[in-house]
Parts: sequence; structure tokens; C-alpha cells
Amino acid sequence: MPENGKVAVRVKVNSKEYSREVEPRLLLVEFLREDLELCGTHIGCDTTYCGACTVLFNGAAVKSCTMFAVQADGAEITTVEGLERNGELHPIQKAFADCHGLQCGYCTPGMMLSALQLLSRVKNPDEKQIRRAIAGNTCRCTGYQNIFKAIEAAAESLGGSHQGG
Repeated sequence: MPENGKVAVRVKVNSKEYSREVEPRLLLVEFLREDLELCGTHIGCDTTYCGACTVLFNGAAVKSCTMFAVQADGAEITTVEGLERNGELHPIQKAFADCHGLQCGYCTPGMMLSALQLLSRVKNPDEKQIRRAIAGNTCRCTGYQNIFKAIEAAAESLGGSHQGG
């Protein structure tokens, strides 16, 4: 460890390489928000309950409020900012907007990334699979019905043929 007590971290976030020296106790969510200025990842509870801090870590949805930035060394991370491409919304983002799957928007980035993980594995999820996929994300505004509809619409847009409820 260098004399300053910091640890070198190299990560790929939203397809861009970053190298930084960080305090060993710096949380991944703080690294993303403060060091990389990617503020779409929200801090909600610091206990993994709410899921507002969910990101994709090597393709798996994780709660970044209970991971240290040094644990991400060498990893590939996707935040909500990494969903759009060339100014075009990702089908999940578009579906959340079109289906009114958000209100205050605080939980939305985590919901979208949990949905993305699901849809990368299951082309045409049923409601039970959707409920299980977003179970670690809490929304205090919507009642979830439009979130389910948004994920179903995104699945259809991505090539699934959803026919569920």
C-alpha cells in the first residue's frame, strides 16, 4: 500500500476505463458518485434494503452501498448512465417512461439494472420471475404495477413475446 494509505483501483464503468487511488474503506457507491461523478446510482439506506444503489458488477446486480471500491478492482460495472447509447434510451429506460414505471425516480436506476440482469437471462419473464428479480429494490411511490408492465414491455421490445398479466 502506498504511503498515503490509498489503494490503486482500475475499473471499467459504462465501457470506459478508470484508474484511481482510493481510501480502502471507500464504498463503491461513493466512488461512482463522487470520484467518477456518476450520480444516477443513488444512496438510499446504506444497508442493502432499498436497492437504490444497484449496479451491474460483471453482469450481476449488486448493491454498491455495501461493497468497497477496492473490491471492484478489475471489474466491469454498468450504472444507469451506461444504458443509453448514442443519445438513444435503452428499451428498459423507454419502457419505464412509456409505462409510467416511475414517479419520484429515486428507485428507478436500481430497478432498471435489476430488470436488465433479468432480461439478459430470461427473454420472456413471467410476473413471478419479475417479482423475484426486483425483490431487492424498494419503491415507495408506484405500487409496482407499472414497474411490472414496464419490465414486460422492455422484454417484448428486446425480442421477447410477453403475454402475461
